[in-house]
Amino acid sequence: MDHSQFTQRFRQGLSEDLKRMQDEVEAVAKKAGLDFFPVVFEMVKPEEMSMLAAYGGFPQRYPHWRFGMEYEQIHKSYSYGLSKIYEMVINTDPCTAYLMNVNHLTDQKLVMAHVYGHCDFFKNNMWFGGTNRKMLDQMANHAARIRRWIDRLGTERVEAFIDACLSVDNLIDIHAGAIQRQPTGRNDLREQIRERARAGETPELPDAKNFKFDVDHSYMDEYINPKDEVLARREAALEATLKPGKVPEKPERGVLGFILEHAPLHDWEADILGIIRAEALYFAPQAQTKIMNEGWATFWHTKLMTEKLAHANEIVQYAESTSGTTAMNPRQLNPYKLGLELFRDIEMRWDTGRHGREFDACDDMEAKRTWFVDERGGLEKVFGVRQVYNDVQFVDAFLTEDFCRRQGFFAYGYDKKSKQFLIESRQFEEIKQKLLTQLTNFGQPMLEVVDSNFDNRGELLLAHRHTGADLQMDWAETALGNLSRLWKRPVHAETQLGGRPVRLSHDGEKPSRTFLDRKESEKSPKKET
Repeated sequence: MDHSQFTQRFRQGLSEDLKRMQDEVEAVAKKAGLDFFPVVFEMVKPEEMSMLAAYGGFPQRYPHWRFGMEYEQIHKSYSYGLSKIYEMVINTDPCTAYLMNVNHLTDQKLVMAHVYGHCDFFKNNMWFGGTNRKMLDQMANHAARIRRWIDRLGTERVEAFIDACLSVDNLIDIHAGAIQRQPTGRNDLREQIRERARAGETPELPDAKNFKFDVDHSYMDEYINPKDEVLARREAALEATLKPGKVPEKPERGVLGFILEHAPLHDWEADILGIIRAEALYFAPQAQTKIMNEGWATFWHTKLMTEKLAHANEIVQYAESTSGTTAMNPRQLNPYKLGLELFRDIEMRWDTGRHGREFDACDDMEAKRTWFVDERGGLEKVFGVRQVYNDVQFVDAFLTEDFCRRQGFFAYGYDKKSKQFLIESRQFEEIKQKLLTQLTNFGQPMLEVVDSNFDNRGELLLAHRHTGADLQMDWAETALGNLSRLWKRPVHAETQLGGRPVRLSHDGEKPSRTFLDRKESEKSPKKET
């Protein structure tokens, strides 16, 4: 659809009936204990909702073919009846949410309750604490800046660079927004000396007490710490600090951030890479908490609708819509269903005392099944979980064997002979480990910067955290090629391939492999046609 037409008619508010409905839902949500930013609902048409979905919920994004492709896929899926987007809400202050104008009134009420659950999660979950709450304006600013570069440099040149950045936009430190990492050695004595030297000062010797051994009695100091030895240690430390060190000193997870800081980028390249990285960091907490966030919103819309909001004549429509959202698919995990059932299980367990040492130590299955201690701490517990956990922690802590058995969560595989999905394993640990592996870093490869001056040639060396699955070579070669374009020098990544240690390389023109166990250089095999 035409983006300009959408922005011209954008921000069409709710009808009077829907405004009254919003007031009712908001009041009930607050009374239930939800805490959220103010919520602004906008009414949109199906094609506009498809565009918003392609844009990640934001009405203005920078021009790129990827958004058009995603719009076509989403809108065709809706047109053919394969999927339906009931709502969309973005993490801003105030929260902005979109309702589709063709939805049934009962669905609109359900969606509003669902949205307030999301808004509570955005405001209170710690993994969203470092996100930009004014991202609606920031996205528009990003779009304007990239359009200016396109006007100056041309569409093809800028779009090609954006393609390279987007192909590696998952190589970020996904915890950067929630965890402030201390820069390596920033408060170290040596770093303080280096800083003075960089500023053109003559760094004086460090305090002698930093190079003395501790003594129990002061009269022993001159024997344990002779002056000549202390001075020698101080001078050696000073000399070591003034020598250029390895950059980074320790492996650094945020590959894009490191390139942005250290690569010889042009101003326009640095600006665009900074935009891509900032947007990737903004969306990272949503990927980290997909199960929790959707589960939390579903948990609350079911509770509010069934206990307070839904009238008798709305129950059937409500049940139909919710069942469609929480239906399980053998081909993929449904985050709505898993998150909902886990939150319900937590509420039940902390209401009935089914937790703690005594319960865990009980080996009588019948006693566990009928266990009841009237604690009534379920809601307090789910609010606490919502505040501090992400998906990996959530599943690791609360996906129990008893829960899997009751919910029928097993590992399935597709049998080509019978053309059916069959249970591969009923082993709880295997099921849980598969799920945690999928959730860790969104199931994507974890690469870290190890050396920015590999072999003393200014080349970039990365290390892959191998967790059992080899890198897909097509992705690895494309990613290294695009990283080489950003770094403007060859880039390498050390990993394992078929159980053998290997260094994958790309010089900007072609990929290569070096098997480190035999020191044998091999060109990447040609793709089969």
